[in-house]
Amino acid sequence: MVSKSINRYKSFVKSLTGLEQAKGRDMSDDFVLSGTVQKFNLTFDISWKVMKDIVTEYYKILDFAMGSPREVLKCAASVKLIGDDMWMKMLDERNAFAHDYDGDMAKDGVNNILEFYIPLFVDLKDKISELGIYKEA
Repeated sequence: MVSKSINRYKSFVKSLTGLEQAKGRDMSDDFVLSGTVQKFNLTFDISWKVMKDIVTEYYKILDFAMGSPREVLKCAASVKLIGDDMWMKMLDERNAFAHDYDGDMAKDGVNNILEFYIPLFVDLKDKISELGIYKEA
């Protein structure tokens, strides 16, 4: 794969590593809470772009709306790169965080990040590793 894809994958892994550090942190601290949500948003955005790279370059699927995270997730699920339902829920929650101006949703949603979404990111990283797509990364 081209180096842009490899760099994006490396960014995903680095962002995920940072997000995983939130597991032992005090989520009652507003700074930690907002940082966790921001790191989640970044990790999610990089992850769907990594999926797009894989779907188009590795699986050679080009007939979907490449600019849409929802379409990329559907396509990635169709090739068994991810499971569909929880990733769609994650997308919806990521979109809702963008409109969480007072931080109330973050307080409720951070548990989903820690309990469900981080493991999904790890599963994606493991699946990519199993496929051997980014051997040189």
